Amino acid sequence: MDIRTLVNITSRAWALPILAGLNDGVPGRQAPLLMATGASRTAFAQSIDHLISTGLLERNPGHGHPLRPEFRLTPQGKVAAELASRIQRLSGDENQDLLRRSWTVPVLATLHRPSRFTEIKLRLLTISDRALSQSLRSMEERLWIRRSVDEAARPPKPIYSTINTGAMISKVSSPVIEMGRTKLSG
Repeated sequence: MDIRTLVNITSRAWALPILAGLNDGVPGRQAPLLMATGASRTAFAQSIDHLISTGLLERNPGHGHPLRPEFRLTPQGKVAAELASRIQRLSGDENQDLLRRSWTVPVLATLHRPSRFTEIKLRLLTISDRALSQSLRSMEERLWIRRSVDEAARPPKPIYSTINTGAMISKVSSPVIEMGRTKLSG
């Protein structure tokens, strides 16, 4: 999986919880998934459609029996679901709203080492300055990121590094992104 795929997955608020639920054994039917995620029907439907269009989820052609799942993970979806499950377990229930924001996980995945604002922006080609700034600020408020200032640089430059839950999520997601980059370049 590369960073573009991660950005695409997280562009829908409920995509990660749906993938994590499927990985953790929630039946692939609408009602159990809705209950497990807590999403509204509209947001859930949009996230399911998005996951199907990205090729991570597919409708089960054999569906029709009440015990057969409506949705199932594709091989690529299994990799994404495993990552989503690990991230969900690390974050805790009180931080789910922060995880559902579009840029939280991609920003953390790029922060495997302390970085400046422009370095993060370069790794996430499609992020705007405002979106990155808001994402960093919200994670700093939750103590997932620490902002320090490099006084030796002229002008002084802020450096962002992960801490606490942010560091754990970064540690889990960075190798997956690095592995995907190797596969793409190889």
